[in-house]
Amino acid sequence: MAVDAPSVTIPREPGERPGPGRWNGREGLFRSWTTTWTVGLSLLPLGLLAMASWLGRHVRPSADEWCFLPSVRENGISGLIGKFYFTDNGRLGNGLLVGLYAKFPVAGHQWFGLISGVLMLVLLWALTVQLLRRTDLTVPRGVPLLVASMISAVFLFATPNTYKTFYWPAASVSHTVAPVLVCAAAIPLLRARSRRGRVAALTVVLAAGIFMGTLSEEACVVALVVLSGVVLFGRWIFTERVVAFARGWSLVGMAGIAIGTIVLVTSPGSRTRRERYGAETTSMLAPESLLASLRGYGQILGTVFTTWQYVGAVATGVLLGLLARSRGGRPAVLLPCRPLLLTALGALAFLISGYLCTVITYPVFGARVVTTERTWNDYLLLYVLLLVGAGAFLGRALRHRQRRTGVATAAAAAVCAATVVGLIAPLAELGHDMQVRAQKWDRQDQWLRARAADGAKVLPYKPVSVSRMLEPFGDNGRKAWPAQCVADYYQLERVTYSKQLP
Repeated sequence: MAVDAPSVTIPREPGERPGPGRWNGREGLFRSWTTTWTVGLSLLPLGLLAMASWLGRHVRPSADEWCFLPSVRENGISGLIGKFYFTDNGRLGNGLLVGLYAKFPVAGHQWFGLISGVLMLVLLWALTVQLLRRTDLTVPRGVPLLVASMISAVFLFATPNTYKTFYWPAASVSHTVAPVLVCAAAIPLLRARSRRGRVAALTVVLAAGIFMGTLSEEACVVALVVLSGVVLFGRWIFTERVVAFARGWSLVGMAGIAIGTIVLVTSPGSRTRRERYGAETTSMLAPESLLASLRGYGQILGTVFTTWQYVGAVATGVLLGLLARSRGGRPAVLLPCRPLLLTALGALAFLISGYLCTVITYPVFGARVVTTERTWNDYLLLYVLLLVGAGAFLGRALRHRQRRTGVATAAAAAVCAATVVGLIAPLAELGHDMQVRAQKWDRQDQWLRARAADGAKVLPYKPVSVSRMLEPFGDNGRKAWPAQCVADYYQLERVTYSKQLP
């Protein structure tokens, strides 16, 4: 699918009648200059993504992946899917995506960041282009790429724990890639202009809903809140031409999620998981659990709202609003312009979905839900998109009130650049920690493989962790999990706790 954006249309001042040569030259110069600097600005977040992908070569298996790798080695991807469904948690979709990278043990972990990063960037780019087209807006060619790359950079790297957001594949497929896939399900809807296109959009959203129901419960919660908002408030959000189909599309998506969720909760693996947590799961809706979830969510919001790099999303939206133009003065096809209403509904959807995600994860993590940052990502993408949208409305208001917007444009571009620069140092520090761990991990890996090849059955293992990742014998040897999975990975009977590397 092509993702190139149309070029900008420059409106004439009232009463102005430009000559053919003079006006065409001015328009061409504007197009060339604006495209050049927006593409140049895009290189900053794209460079950050490239840097993060390059650092991905230092990723090594840890936590749950110690258990996934031997399962895929012995039984293939289908075996892992069956293990998830019948034993672990019932997540068929999750098992499929985990199996795709676990099929290539260490290399799968090293390449995961690059592949998932490019996938998310392309999907967000395509979504931006289609949304602009359906709202009858035209922008310089570099703007959609700038918007998509800034959203990706802020979403992936402004989080308190980038490792668990971007580099840990097991968490990323459930909480980072999943919400982007949810957004991508709207692309066929935005492209639908015929009966065949509408049928395709309905088919895609149904299939996506079923798949998401078996991939990520939290992403499904966010999707259900947003889709419910479309059904309830559709006539205030969309134009009359599309509101009926938008509501129908949302209901089909909700039905798909319901089907996938039923498949999940009725699976043997889901029953096993509920039994594992016992009475804690049944107390999800108890008053004390709801209040504790609210307190935890308040702490999460405190962290999110004080993370200054999210201002970069607002600045990106301001640039979008300043540079976007209506196509020849035609009325909007998709969205009427109701900035305050749309922003308020978006904020309400974010707050509600975030709290509900905290409610369903609290029984599992308890008070640790405040420090389990990977579970925030399902609704943090909605937060970033909300900030971009609010910034776009602000930029549009500035453009309508001021004839010259050069200062506002320069300021917004500077904030975007400052945001990316502010994310470089933490990423570089994480990269150093990952490199140190990779060197230790490789050294121990080679030693364990050599001893296992010599016939050893019991060997010592020193935990080597990064970014609070779980390793065998955590808490000074008191927490054994996943020691047996490590033993299975090296085809040993068991491993014992060691304080020193071999």
